[in-house]
Amino acid sequence: MRQFTAVVNPTAGGSTGAATLLRLAPLLRAAGAELTTEYSRSLTHAQDLARAAGERGRTVLAVGGDGIAGGIGGALSGTGTVLGLVPAGRGNDFARALHLPAEPEALARILLHAQPRPVDTLEVESAAHPRTVVLGSVYAGVDAEANRHANNARLLRGAASYYAGGLRAVTTWRPADYRVTVDGEEHPHRGYTVVAANSPYYGSGRLIAPGARVDDGLLDVVLIRDAPRRLFFTLMNELSTGAHVHRPEVRILRARELHIEATRPVPYGADGEVEATLPVTVRVRPGDLPVLY
Repeated sequence: MRQFTAVVNPTAGGSTGAATLLRLAPLLRAAGAELTTEYSRSLTHAQDLARAAGERGRTVLAVGGDGIAGGIGGALSGTGTVLGLVPAGRGNDFARALHLPAEPEALARILLHAQPRPVDTLEVESAAHPRTVVLGSVYAGVDAEANRHANNARLLRGAASYYAGGLRAVTTWRPADYRVTVDGEEHPHRGYTVVAANSPYYGSGRLIAPGARVDDGLLDVVLIRDAPRRLFFTLMNELSTGAHVHRPEVRILRARELHIEATRPVPYGADGEVEATLPVTVRVRPGDLPVLY
């Protein structure tokens, strides 16, 4: 029977991480699994706890949102440690990409009985962060600004916080001039954002890259070019279904390695965390992390 160590972000989703685990833990233990719980003080602390558990041969459960899922998944990438996700955050986009259920009973069955399957991870390099590894996506532009506003929201949660953050970001955004290098080929781009997607979803369920797959060894690179703000608000609404990909303002490329630069300071983020400013390089690490789903 599996031995789990749950690493909990106690503040994820308005402190729902611990509450979610309280509903799940009795189901795992009743089935004979061993479960210990570690509470993280920071993302770095969570990564240290996860690595230590993995070195003891335990399956690590990341309890929280995309930040802790991506942080722990990145820390375990390449180690052979099996990861399970317990979605309990604001967005839960990587869990959504894996079709993980929110109901404790259904999730417990997956964690207890599913066979680990390899997923790709994303290696991210910039001047501020020489090397980090994440799971879902890296995004440079107005969506990073929107994510920063959403993370700072006090009254709104989930999709509402991202939508409000997006509205605030778009109203002040000036189109940026990018140089996007895809597997060595340069693509000039002027617009709102460049997204390197491993997962189809970001921003709490927005279907930014409908064709992205977590196990295909490739990034889906989504470029949204300059357009009137009125049209961009329409594009934001179309992210709920993925219909935006049919618009001429949207271009999608595929890559194993992506480098993004801009002619002015442009923020980028990764898995719900706003990291730094461009330039940044993103590389796929194919099948580098075994996950229960």
